Amino acid sequence: MEHPDLFTSQQPKVPTVTELTGLIKDLLETSFQNVDVEGEISKPVVSSSGHLYFTLKDSGAQMPCVMWRSTYQRLSFKPAHGQQVQLTGDVQLYAPHGKYQLIVRSARQAGLGALQQAFEQLKQKLQREGLFDPLHKKKLPAYPKVVGIVTSAQGAALQDIISTFEKRYPMITLRVFHAAVQGVQAAPQIASGVNYFAKQPKTDVVIVTRGGGSLEDLWPFNEEVVARAIFDCPVPVISAVGHETDFSISDFVADVRAATPTQAVALMVPDLNDLRFQVEELDRSLYNRMDLRLQRARDRIQALAKTYALHAVMENVQRQRTYIENLSRKAHSLTEMMLVQNRRKLEQLESRLKQQNPNQPLELGYTRIWQGEEWIRKASDFKKGKPVQVEWKDRKVKL
Repeated sequence: MEHPDLFTSQQPKVPTVTELTGLIKDLLETSFQNVDVEGEISKPVVSSSGHLYFTLKDSGAQMPCVMWRSTYQRLSFKPAHGQQVQLTGDVQLYAPHGKYQLIVRSARQAGLGALQQAFEQLKQKLQREGLFDPLHKKKLPAYPKVVGIVTSAQGAALQDIISTFEKRYPMITLRVFHAAVQGVQAAPQIASGVNYFAKQPKTDVVIVTRGGGSLEDLWPFNEEVVARAIFDCPVPVISAVGHETDFSISDFVADVRAATPTQAVALMVPDLNDLRFQVEELDRSLYNRMDLRLQRARDRIQALAKTYALHAVMENVQRQRTYIENLSRKAHSLTEMMLVQNRRKLEQLESRLKQQNPNQPLELGYTRIWQGEEWIRKASDFKKGKPVQVEWKDRKVKL
């Protein structure tokens, strides 16, 4: 396109940078209005004034973009790094820098058809391998003690789970593995969280969760690495991703699928108030049953008490009791008799012992003659000239 003021042969003139830039600006901005373009968002930044600045790129080129605050606030989604979008806007040249940019008037998420196709392909592949087979589903424990949660530590899903546990089953122990739940790094981090709890011997259940969102937002839970980590986990896994109408690959692979994070808690643990009610009901039922059994036993005893068989047994017991009492009296009499006889024998033995006591004569006033250590019993045993001792009852005296 030629400009009559600059490129006519009558008035040859070399344009200035400003003039040439102005021509290019007019050409671009008049030729590229309300254009559509698709690409990947790179490094989005929101300025202090609320405007969004980012780069739109593909494998061969990139384009700076600006979305004014009024447009940004009307979006139904939050633009993120790595997100595929379709934009509509006007191409504008910023003359001072000689750079063009796209002034974005509207934006929508792109690639949903491709994502849906990839979702179906992976779903069919894993289904053929048996990862969805009910035979592999593990049962949840009736009363878990430790629960591992794989989700964003800043997400609303975690807060919903914590508050629901506090209301329903506050004695539980919760352990959180922080993982991104959106973006290119989310899938490997989620898989790492599942693998971490798989190696913890005290973990009873694992919850993989996040709140609702678009298909792109939930896509990390459709990644094969996440599906295989859930399938290989020896601990029962609950998938609670998105809202009730959202389904992900992790839902099909997990042992239990929960429509929401809150429902995951309800599926896993009973309500403490319900448990209290059940205990009270069981207590009343047990009391009533025991009372009924006792009453039946009383009735049975009373019925037996009126029968001839019981009277015969009681008479037999009385006869045996009388017989035992007679034996007891006889045994007592025999014991007394034996004690008297033994006491007499003992007295006789004591009397004989006293009579045979060699010191008995001393007690009666007699003396003994000793020479050295020899007791002189006969005159023929006395040795003249050898020292003599005379023994009385109370002492010995040398003569």
